[in-house]
Amino acid sequence: MPSIDLINNVGLNHYLVLSALLFVTGMAGVLLRRNVIVLLMSIELMLNAVNISFVAFSKYLNVLDGQVLVFFVMTIAAAEAAVGLAIAVSIFKRYKEVNIRFFEHLKG
Repeated sequence: MPSIDLINNVGLNHYLVLSALLFVTGMAGVLLRRNVIVLLMSIELMLNAVNISFVAFSKYLNVLDGQVLVFFVMTIAAAEAAVGLAIAVSIFKRYKEVNIRFFEHLKG
């Protein structure tokens, strides 16, 4: 069981390193994967990395602005997931596979 002193010594740098690692992992998923579901999960991971940064800076500066901003980011993430999954389902119904190259056929 970690002692209380170790928990209190977590500083801003620790949160920012964690946020950077999560963001890079999400970016790698966006750039390297072709599956739409993995692409959406990678975007969510990147948005959560930004949320960690907002909350860390909010705690460090003793203001609530970052925590309020997280609610807006979460709202955008929910809308992005709903629209992205709706498009993925429509592509799956037509092509019986969800691959990013099928998005080229969505013109008009």
